[in-house]
Amino acid sequence: MMLKIGDKAPDFSGFDQDGKFRQLEDYKGKKLVVFFYPKANTPGCTAEACDLRDNFERFKANNYELLGVSADSQKAQLKFKDKFSFPFPLLADEEKEVIQAFGVWGPKKFMGRTYDGIHRTTFVINEEGIIEDVISDVKTKAHANQILK
Repeated sequence: MMLKIGDKAPDFSGFDQDGKFRQLEDYKGKKLVVFFYPKANTPGCTAEACDLRDNFERFKANNYELLGVSADSQKAQLKFKDKFSFPFPLLADEEKEVIQAFGVWGPKKFMGRTYDGIHRTTFVINEEGIIEDVISDVKTKAHANQILK
C-alpha cells in the first residue's frame, strides 16, 4: 500500500551509486524529496532527473535534499549519474526494500500487458520525517515545478 500525506516516512536505508550508505536519519532537519523512477537511462526517467538537476539550486535554496531511487544496479546508477551530471545521489535498490517500504511496487499496464514494476512517484518528507506531499502524476519535464509549487 502506497504511503500518503501525513504518514511517517519509513526508516529506509541503502547504498547509492558510489557504494555510500544512505538512510532517512542523514536528512534530519532538512526536507527530502525521494523520487522513484522505473529505470535509469530511459527517456522518461532521464527527462525527470534532468529537470530536477536543472532546478537543483532552487531546491537547495529552500532547504531540500534530493534522492533518486530505482531497482537498477549500483553500476547502472553510477553510469546514469555520471552521464547527466546529477548533483544528487541515486539509490540502487536492487532488493526493492525501499521501493516496497514506500509502496510504489506493483502491477502496471503497458501495451496491453500487465507486469510488476515501479510506479513513478515522488514523496516530499518534512524536517520531522513526515510525508507532506505525494506526487503520483509526475510530469517528467516539469517535475521540479510540481514539487516547488
